[in-house]
Amino acid sequence: MTTGTAAVGTPARAEAGGAAVVPVQITGPAQKRFNLVLLGDGYTAAELPKFRADVERHLSMLWSVEPFASYRSYINVWAVEVPSKDSGVDCDPGLDAPARDTALDMGFWGGCNPGSVQRLLTVDSGKAAGYADLVPGTGRANRQIVALANSSTYGGAGGSYATASGGNALSALITPHEIGHSLGGLQDEYDYYGRGTPGGTYEGGEPSSVHHTLLTEEQMRGQQAKWWRWLGEPSESGGVIGRYEGGLYTTKGVWRPSRHSMMKTLGYAFDQVEREVMVRAISAKVDLVQDHTPNAAPIGADRTVWVDTMHPLGGELAVEWRLDGRVLRTGGARTVDLRGLDLGDPAPGRTHTLTATVTDPTPFVRDPAVRASAALTRTVSWTVDPMLTPTPETPAAEPEFTGHTPTAVPVGARSVVHADTTHPVRRTLAVRWKLDGRTVPNPGNDRDLDLGSLRLSPGTHTLTARIPGTGRELTWLVDAAPASASYELSKPLRTVHRPGRPVEYVYDAAFTMRLTARDDRKGAVVSQFRVDGDGWYTYYGWPTDAAAPFRFSPSGTVIDDLVYGKLGRSRAVPWDDATPDYGTHTVEYRTVDAAGNVGPAHGFLVTLERP
Repeated sequence: MTTGTAAVGTPARAEAGGAAVVPVQITGPAQKRFNLVLLGDGYTAAELPKFRADVERHLSMLWSVEPFASYRSYINVWAVEVPSKDSGVDCDPGLDAPARDTALDMGFWGGCNPGSVQRLLTVDSGKAAGYADLVPGTGRANRQIVALANSSTYGGAGGSYATASGGNALSALITPHEIGHSLGGLQDEYDYYGRGTPGGTYEGGEPSSVHHTLLTEEQMRGQQAKWWRWLGEPSESGGVIGRYEGGLYTTKGVWRPSRHSMMKTLGYAFDQVEREVMVRAISAKVDLVQDHTPNAAPIGADRTVWVDTMHPLGGELAVEWRLDGRVLRTGGARTVDLRGLDLGDPAPGRTHTLTATVTDPTPFVRDPAVRASAALTRTVSWTVDPMLTPTPETPAAEPEFTGHTPTAVPVGARSVVHADTTHPVRRTLAVRWKLDGRTVPNPGNDRDLDLGSLRLSPGTHTLTARIPGTGRELTWLVDAAPASASYELSKPLRTVHRPGRPVEYVYDAAFTMRLTARDDRKGAVVSQFRVDGDGWYTYYGWPTDAAAPFRFSPSGTVIDDLVYGKLGRSRAVPWDDATPDYGTHTVEYRTVDAAGNVGPAHGFLVTLERP
């Protein structure tokens, strides 16, 4: 199971009744973080190691997906190990399967409802909430429950709580999709409800869903509505953001932003429209300002004023200080020394207003309303009264680091690393950074260091942060060596080598591709591939067998009324265009390692000849 740095005082394992609460990743106090609580159902006591392996696999996939990758530092992860009497869950795989005695009463077919569908996997919400309540400091406002079923059958759900099968080849891809429902309120982009049956024509009004519309692109631009700000952008899930018909379980009459996103086809990314929603949803679970100089009463002009902020892995937060509305040139520093400001001549009744506005400048957000929301912008204000008696000196506390990026595991080459300190009343502690023994200039906000801006050479590096004049120092190992991957194809008709071109493999029918990832460090590696520059697609083996290679064929393979592996233009359902794309195609592949490093893309050519 993946481990992080536990908060001070957090036990490695807390027993409660028949359940055990295990901290998996702790980035801060539960009360100040978004808490992901993973429950297991249908795992007997002897099968709990299997639950731990399923948790690790699901999390490795989640951290490879944006925006979870960039905001991982906002999230605590807890596993609640609940042994069940029986192995498995109800109505798995069919309605005639024997009932199982399990802790959470999970079941397929919407809880064994003949009028439902097999893939709808539900959980007893009362029991799930009861076990999640065992995690101290968490509640409905600051957590997301994900219940994993001990099953290899495809399934999940995304209501108040997200569910997913733990052991299906695609199951780790189900989790971010269902969290998209539960946390972000995103809707399905499927053009069917019951598999194998087209959904018909949408007959309602303009959908409330942010990623479905009846409007044309011209209307979206003219009305500045829906995803007009993203139109024409290359999509994170392939193609460009535009207008694609189908969604909300209907095939016609309603449109979505991208050809295939995670909410339509598992394996692709959230597109930009969905990603913006998820950034807001995750950020709304925390406060960008974690602590600050007390402001309940006026303060004197003889001290320093400070804010402690969150620290996204994907980029630094911006802090703007103003005095009586005038912007101060602080370079984004987290501390301001009032003694260095021009406050004018002190006079009775004359006070000043100091504000610090913390904003997340992430490029994942374009809507000004989202940017200005409490999820991405927070302001703290103080009344400064120069006539107040100087703040009495207190016994000098030893300078300390109060919070930092975990040092127990390597950090990625594009991560933002942070180190917060204590706050003396009349001075500002500096943080000085060194990389491989050389000082790294970091003016302004010295609490964060963006490694991505340093363009590190491949390999490993040593990063330190210290408080000058003290013995306080932190050390991280920086992993700047992405994992590698190799491919293995089934035997081609022939192999073609041409100078200056990738190797080309020629087939006249289906062929298979196995991707094997390797890394010199612990942790799961996620492999991805794409065809002809389309969206990156997660490699998971084959839907019926995670150990089998992926199969490409001229028209795709139908499995449980979904289509997989069509070479060329993708095909998701049987009624999509099945016309074979003969000719030459480019297949690329890459890796995402446990530190978040995205490896360079490599590729080869495949030519599909007409039979």
